[in-house]
Amino acid sequence: MILPSKHLPQDRALLTVGARLLAHLERPMTVSALWQKMQESSVDKSAKDKGNTLSFDWFVLALDLLHLLGAIHLRDGILVRNSA
Repeated sequence: MILPSKHLPQDRALLTVGARLLAHLERPMTVSALWQKMQESSVDKSAKDKGNTLSFDWFVLALDLLHLLGAIHLRDGILVRNSA
């Protein structure tokens, strides 16, 4: 689930989804703004063509993983990347 495996392709692993989230989190934003940005991204459009759309559940799991790893935090309802 966190890493790709025989039954989970690389683009669906939480680490890969988390990396894409961090790439889109260039500046502090709300969870819903980041979700919208992910839905509009070209990577997700190509995934939609393959039938591999990112579900909100998987999006939240990737956010949880990033928070546990210390890569992001929530400050006053805004997602912020940690600099270190």
